[in-house]
Amino acid sequence: MTEETLPIIDLKDFIKKDSSQADRNLVANDISVACKEHGFFYIKGHGIEQELIDRLDSLSRVFFKLPQEVKMELKMESGGRAWRGFFPLGGELTSNMPDWKEGLYLGTELQDDHPDVQKELPMHGKNLFFSSEQREKELGIEGFRSTILQYIEAVTNLGHVVMEAIAISLGLAPDYFSSKYTKDPLILFRIFNYPSQPIPEGLDVQWGVGEHTDYGMLTILSQDDIGGLQVCSQKNGQRVWIQAPPIKGTFVCNIGDMLDRMTGGLYRSTPHRVKLNTSGRDRISFPLFFDPNFCSFVKPIDNLPKVENQDDSNTRWDHANVHMFTGTYGEYLLNKVGKVFPQLKTINQF
Repeated sequence: MTEETLPIIDLKDFIKKDSSQADRNLVANDISVACKEHGFFYIKGHGIEQELIDRLDSLSRVFFKLPQEVKMELKMESGGRAWRGFFPLGGELTSNMPDWKEGLYLGTELQDDHPDVQKELPMHGKNLFFSSEQREKELGIEGFRSTILQYIEAVTNLGHVVMEAIAISLGLAPDYFSSKYTKDPLILFRIFNYPSQPIPEGLDVQWGVGEHTDYGMLTILSQDDIGGLQVCSQKNGQRVWIQAPPIKGTFVCNIGDMLDRMTGGLYRSTPHRVKLNTSGRDRISFPLFFDPNFCSFVKPIDNLPKVENQDDSNTRWDHANVHMFTGTYGEYLLNKVGKVFPQLKTINQF
C-alpha cells in the first residue's frame, strides 16, 4: 500500500447555471489528469442531497437485517432476463472466487410494455421489490422502493454531467457520449452489504470483492464511513495500491472497460478491490454503473493521442483484451456477468 491519495474534483463550477466555459474547462482538465493517472477520482459539489443518501443507507441496513427467507423473496432467480434481485453471502464471484458480500441488483425501472422488454433484451425490465407499500411498512422499510428509484434517477442525471465533463476533457463536443452511446444508457445499480462476521469454514473467501475492472463506461460509488476500497495504480512501471477512504459528501468515480476501449487506453479502466470488513459493523455501498446502451457498438474515438502497449490483458483477471472484442456492449457485458453468476447464465440461457 502507498500513502498516495486520489484527487478530489469539485463539480460546482461545472454545473452552476452561470458557469463560464473557462470554469468548465478547468474542471474537465482536472478530470483528464485523474483519468490518465489513476482512472479514479472523488467528486464533490455534485448537487445530490445528503438526505437522500442517508435515507437509502438507513433503509438498506434494515433490509439486510431481515431474515434470510424474507430477503430471498426477492431472489435473483425470480428476476429472469432482467437480472435483478437479491443474492446471499458468497453468491457472487470475482476473479473466480466468492466475494464476502450480499446484495440487491437493480436498474432502470421498465414496465412490461417497454419496447426493450418486449424485445426480451437481457438486463431490461422491472426491479424486484416487495409486493406493496403495506408490506414494506410491515418489514420496517417503508419507502424503500421509492427511495431506490429516486436515488437511481438522481445519480443517473449526475452520470450525464460527469460524462459531459469527460467529453470536454478529451477535446470532444460536450454531447459526444450522449449522442452516440448514452442517450438511453444502460443503468445498473447495486446495494451491497459487507458484513463484519466470520466466514463459514470451507468457503474460500479472501476479499469483500476481489480484484477486477468495471465493464462499462463510468461507475459512481457512494460508500459509508467504514471504507475498504483499494485502487491499483501504476507508478514507475510498478503496481501500487492506493486506499480510497470514505469522504463525506463525495462520490468515488472510476472509468470502465468501454471508456478504456474508446480512448485506446488513454483513460484506462483501473483494477480495484474491497478488503474484508473486520470493523465490527456492517459496511454498505451503493455503486451505480452508467453504461453505454446495451445494443451499441463501442468504437475508438478518432484523433486521440496514440498509446503504446494498449493491450494490458496479461494483467487482467480474465485476460481479456478490451480493444479486440467484436459485437455490442450487451454481448461484452453478458459474457462478463455470466462469469460472476454462472448459475443464472444457465437459468436464463444468455
